[in-house]
Amino acid sequence: MQLQQHQEQARYTTIAIVLHWLIAVLIVGAFTLGLVMTDIPGFSPTKLRYFSWHKWAGVTVLLLAALRLLWRLKQRPPALPAAMPAWQRGAAHGLHHLLYFMMFAVPVSGYLYTLAAGVPVVWFGLFKLPVFFAKNAALAETLKPVHYWLNMLLAGLVGLHLLAALKHQLIDRDGTMRRMLPGRSH
Repeated sequence: MQLQQHQEQARYTTIAIVLHWLIAVLIVGAFTLGLVMTDIPGFSPTKLRYFSWHKWAGVTVLLLAALRLLWRLKQRPPALPAAMPAWQRGAAHGLHHLLYFMMFAVPVSGYLYTLAAGVPVVWFGLFKLPVFFAKNAALAETLKPVHYWLNMLLAGLVGLHLLAALKHQLIDRDGTMRRMLPGRSH
């Protein structure tokens, strides 16, 4: 009973878990959509639809990341396993800080790139987001590779995060990954 209670206390809150997985699915989806849509030649209804979906996912990631950050500031995450070496603790904290930064940097860079390209962002086709500056082709040319490379960096960080989680699950067997899995942990 005491071990089960300790495991329950060591889990993330339900809200943190839901936000984590929603953001993860949206990031993977937006990244994949970004790769697919940029490979479609010319302008077609499909390509334009994919661009809209990509932007909607990005704005949603930004909003959910803000909620997640606010929640994390209010609710401390569970402690890492006591047996985890100090360098792994430092790496875990560093990676999480980078992931949080990238959850903001990628959508903001995409939003600014879209504005510089002179294209408004209308979230889910319903809510027009503010336009902070006029079309600027030179700025768009600068922001396009910034957005691309931030996405590539985020993809690498997500991959590293996944590999670390799998290491803890399959090699260390220390319950670290189980803390963020949906459902009850026994």
